[in-house]
Amino acid sequence: MHGPAVLSWLLALLTTATGVLCLLRLRGRGGHGACSSDAAEAAMGLGTAAMITLGDRLPASLWVALFGLLGAGALTAALGRRADGQRAHQLHHAVGAAAMVYMALAMRAPERHPGMVMSMGLPPLTGLLLLYFGGYALWSGSRLLTADGVATGGGPAPQACRLAMGIGMFAMLLAL
Repeated sequence: MHGPAVLSWLLALLTTATGVLCLLRLRGRGGHGACSSDAAEAAMGLGTAAMITLGDRLPASLWVALFGLLGAGALTAALGRRADGQRAHQLHHAVGAAAMVYMALAMRAPERHPGMVMSMGLPPLTGLLLLYFGGYALWSGSRLLTADGVATGGGPAPQACRLAMGIGMFAMLLAL
């Protein structure tokens, strides 16, 4: 990741903590009603932390394969018959994985093509992803902080994980 080293390490800590919290939540369920969402969020959090710290030392094809598989799994789950109320959440995981693939490829690009950059110097896809993850972070934060102090959408721990990952993705896209 480009940008200040302190930002990279703080993002790595944030996404590692998020991944570990999701693993603990998954383990705490003991396989009973364990949500594939917890597993996907753990893999995304830990994979993101690894990409932040090791991204330049490992081939882009590894990151593309890892996050491509995660995205394909999330998309398959979203389109499956058993998606129930999780369809939007699974689609969010697919968008997150696709954004990670995009970042892995963009970090390796030797030079941006002038036609792919908007007038303010921001590639259009990066701008769209920034809008998506910025909006997602605001939405998940609003679900965490409610007027009565009770978190909605699965309790405070899952919402805090979603907020942390949304902020992390936004920051990584900014540093791209």
